[in-house]
Amino acid sequence: MAFFTHSAPGSGRPRGVLVAVLLAATLGITSLLAYQAVLEVTSHRATAERVLRDYSAFAAHQLSTRTSNELGYYGFGKALGALDRLRTETHQNNALPSPAELGQRSDSATRAFLSKMAFAFDLTFPQRTLVIRGGPADSALRRWVTDTLASYVRSVHRPEWADAVIVGAPSPHRLMLAYKLERDARGAPREAVGFAAELSTLTPLFVDAAESGPLIPPTLTGGIPYDSIGSVAIQDAYGQDIYRSPAAFPALFTGRDTSTTMLGHLHFEVSLRPDMAGKLVIGGLPRSRLPFIAGLLVITAILVGGILYQLQREYALAALRADFVASVSHELRTPLSQIRMFSETLRLGRVRSQEERSRSLVIIDQEARRLTHLVENLLHFSRSERHAAHIDAAPEHIAPLIRSAVEKFEPLAAARRVTVRTVLDERLVAVVDPGALHQMLLNLLDNAVKYGPDGQTVTITLEGWGGYLRIKVDDLGPGVPVEARERVWDRFWRLRRDRGSSVAGTGIGLAVVKELAVLHRGRVWCDEAEAGGARFVIELPDATPAQSSVRESQPVVEALT
Repeated sequence: MAFFTHSAPGSGRPRGVLVAVLLAATLGITSLLAYQAVLEVTSHRATAERVLRDYSAFAAHQLSTRTSNELGYYGFGKALGALDRLRTETHQNNALPSPAELGQRSDSATRAFLSKMAFAFDLTFPQRTLVIRGGPADSALRRWVTDTLASYVRSVHRPEWADAVIVGAPSPHRLMLAYKLERDARGAPREAVGFAAELSTLTPLFVDAAESGPLIPPTLTGGIPYDSIGSVAIQDAYGQDIYRSPAAFPALFTGRDTSTTMLGHLHFEVSLRPDMAGKLVIGGLPRSRLPFIAGLLVITAILVGGILYQLQREYALAALRADFVASVSHELRTPLSQIRMFSETLRLGRVRSQEERSRSLVIIDQEARRLTHLVENLLHFSRSERHAAHIDAAPEHIAPLIRSAVEKFEPLAAARRVTVRTVLDERLVAVVDPGALHQMLLNLLDNAVKYGPDGQTVTITLEGWGGYLRIKVDDLGPGVPVEARERVWDRFWRLRRDRGSSVAGTGIGLAVVKELAVLHRGRVWCDEAEAGGARFVIELPDATPAQSSVRESQPVVEALT
């Protein structure tokens, strides 16, 4: 973009800031206008949707009322009333007829309902003696009925209730129990007598409640059959379906209602068909071109945001590149100065002893290694920038590669009196690029030595883990804060505490480690070491054991005094 080009130093940023302010102002005004329009339409639509939800809530209440009447008044209410009359007329309060026997003494409607009952029961308290008539009942079923009734009477049944309905748990029995509770002179439960029915046999009652008539007044639906307008679901207190209409519509306009606890605490749900809104709301749900306008606004916002983001990234990247160039220049200058100084000392014969000569050669070797390591990082970084980075992987024994990298790092570690300790599983073989693995290890070792204290012990551990191998590098430094453990792998990024310190760094060493690990289809992460420092972990796939041999190696770099 043209406003990134400037001829005078510092002239691009004010121009870019002005463009950013104008773009933000334009987007703000456009957003305000669009917001007002969307607000109006949203308010209108919310009102219409609220009306539809009110209709569905009304339908759910209607369904709840009908079901309660079918079960409570016309169903269990009449059946329990007939049972109570029979016991009163015969003066045999302990008499318990079967549902079929009681049906012969009742009207046709009550007889039809009793034909759906599985058995009649009589439970006396406090002995909890259960009598069942009318159907087979094994010991497990008898125990379940006894425990369910006793628990419900003790913890749920209220003193003002004369009778109640219980829906059994989904397992092992799907029964509905209706009972009448009698109390003694002190008000304590004395006897619960009633009927039990399989829920599946009561399905016609729920169908009648849902389909016997419209749940929404026909004047609103225009006479359209309700099964074309909405769907119905009835569930028990455990969330299990008792009845669900063949049609099922999404829960966009859904009303819910619940029967009383005395009637089993059933849940009723009615969902209106979304595309029928026009039949129930005058004019239907509001339609406009506002979604199109909103879409254009979103696209505009994305474009403006993208421009601002790119502008910010350009400045941030420019600053990072400047810092990177300065860091690299400093990193290159230091070893080059050391190499030149000591090589000149040797060339001019200024050494006074063989010991000084050996020391000068050691320092030249150390600085040359450091320079080589830095250049290799820069080369990989350059290839990565051009998307030309690649690896040549083959099955390799990992432990020897680690020892080789540690040996090559020995002179750099010796300069800080650092001891490197290795704990290696000699069996592990994995598909790796030896050069890439060597580069990753040198970067982690350099990082551990650079940010850790002098005289520390750095530990490298190699272990297998479910088809993967893990290489852990632990140091005794200050560690990495939890909130920064993901960002340390980013290019050019350094911890805030290290940016103004004397510790030199380019900010690409750990980024190179991560990129090489990804090329191996592996991953890296940072954690806290057991000794309190930082732990950097490389995890690579396709690891297989070659032989049974695990040993702890001797330190390959001895502490210098």
